[in-house]
Amino acid sequence: MGNKSSLLLREEEIAQIHEETGFTPNQIERLYSRFTSLDRNDCGTLSREDFLRIPELAINPLCERIVHSFFADSSDDRVNFRQFTRVLAHFRPIKPNKENKLNSREAKLRFAFRMYDLDDDETISRDELLNILQMMVGANISQDQLNSIAERTIMEADTVGGGKISFDDFCRALERTEVEQKMSIRFLN
Repeated sequence: MGNKSSLLLREEEIAQIHEETGFTPNQIERLYSRFTSLDRNDCGTLSREDFLRIPELAINPLCERIVHSFFADSSDDRVNFRQFTRVLAHFRPIKPNKENKLNSREAKLRFAFRMYDLDDDETISRDELLNILQMMVGANISQDQLNSIAERTIMEADTVGGGKISFDDFCRALERTEVEQKMSIRFLN
């Protein structure tokens, strides 16, 4: 099944994406192949529906939040290849002595924080935390238990006492967590 857009990635674009994301040229070409296979309309961009057709993503309880993350910097509800690679770069393993702002510890934490910040107000409220917990565990835990977990989490993480978790609070709470490993995917060469 040939896809016309697979011929449109130029060497200078590959070099720019490599510089921006840290992906190797070979990885960029593989990602482009996947991107074009998702682009059913052959228009060079992906819609939310294109993402929802990915079976592994569709079964993820946080599917909507993950898909939302691809559209955070989109003004027209479409994602081009460059935006696609920028989001995926957050999941590249961190390599010693190879700093990349898209997959730094802080960028990974910011990405994770946004998964919880449903209204994009730079804080995580009790209701947002509860909403995400419900997405993740479904009916496996009672509503009372979920409420208790959300309350305790907010109490422990909120350093200013406003009943919300700021990004700084979030980072402090995950201080001892190896985010670099937990938020990394091995991309084939």
